Amino acid sequence: MTSIPVITIDGPSGSGKGTITQMLARKLGYHLLDSGALYRLTALAAERHGVNYEDVEGLVRVAGSLDVAFEPTPPGEPARVLLDGDDVTAAIRTETCGENASRVAVLQPVRDALLQRQRDFRKAPGLVADGRDMGTVIFPDAPVKIFLTASAEERAERRYQQLLEAGVSVSIDDLLEEIRARDDRDMNRASAPLKPAEDAQVIDSTGLSIQKVLEKVMAASGQA
Repeated sequence: MTSIPVITIDGPSGSGKGTITQMLARKLGYHLLDSGALYRLTALAAERHGVNYEDVEGLVRVAGSLDVAFEPTPPGEPARVLLDGDDVTAAIRTETCGENASRVAVLQPVRDALLQRQRDFRKAPGLVADGRDMGTVIFPDAPVKIFLTASAEERAERRYQQLLEAGVSVSIDDLLEEIRARDDRDMNRASAPLKPAEDAQVIDSTGLSIQKVLEKVMAASGQA
């Protein structure tokens, strides 16, 4: 146990937790952990090193040797992510990388390899941790736990608009199907399924602006 405060923000893909985590960390002057990026980084590193996703031992080696750094960015931008000194912020945010990360995340040996890596981000003055099992597994003693959610339809629409702005043509129906499939896989996996911690405060962001969601999270965190 440690006195360094942690605010965990868990929830499904597209719930807005990444944006909220960055905004909250910036407001409080806390460190930031995008735990989902670690699984994406493992998937990307495995691909770069020619490690098959069925090779669990190989994936564990990759996860255990990740050279990762998160760098703050201006408001509204994702955190800058470095892998072996290489900026991979865009590379890990593709749909393909997300799907591969979800496949990697169900493997308990890989999760074990990354568990201590995640806990090492807990440094003074505090940490805001974004993920799917931050409050249930990684930081069960966190004094503030948020579970941020939104309807699958709204999350698909948000992703659709992001991709359109990036010049990527996609089908919103396909995105909705992918989100529902990922939700089902994440909620029903044997290892650390996606669910709110028993002492988490659940916030539904459906129909809310990012600023309104931040206000709700700040209030729930005792920072309003």
